[in-house]
Amino acid sequence: EAPPSVTYQTYISGGWQPTVADKATSGLAGQGKKTEGLRVSLKAGAQSLGNSSVKYRTYLQTYGWQSWVSNGASSAKAGSGKRMEAIEISLTGDISSQYDIYYRSYVTGYGWLDWACNGQSAGSAGYAKRIEAIQIVLVKKGGAAPGSTATPYKEAPPSVTYQTYISGGWQP
Repeated sequence: EAPPSVTYQTYISGGWQPTVADKATSGLAGQGKKTEGLRVSLKAGAQSLGNSSVKYRTYLQTYGWQSWVSNGASSAKAGSGKRMEAIEISLTGDISSQYDIYYRSYVTGYGWLDWACNGQSAGSAGYAKRIEAIQIVLVKKGGAAPGSTATPYKEAPPSVTYQTYISGGWQP
């Protein structure tokens, strides 16, 4: 019996990349090109997907986290020139009790980060680094992750700025 699969595509400056499926790379890893949009869909296997869907959102330069979208809708602002920095993807409906969705991102300066799963953040935030490519795959519940899950996301720690006033003026 053919299992369901996940198909996806990224928008790289100038246009949508070809649709790929099941752990294939979408984007241009290592070429310094930024992704500006993402579309993800489920494809039925031998059985109907019923009420199942995939939902996802992207963290976009300047704008932060975008609203959740699902089933092939465009996330981020394709063509805006703003880079995607992180993604979150999860399954809903019947499929969520049978499969986990794993995904990872290729981030400028870091390369491939580890695999995130079921709504975790993948990519980076606060470092001004772009996602250049992604991979997504469905894994049967209880199955092994497709690779390491140790560090799927890097977030810059918060910082504190301060000044002191010394007789007559504020210091830098």
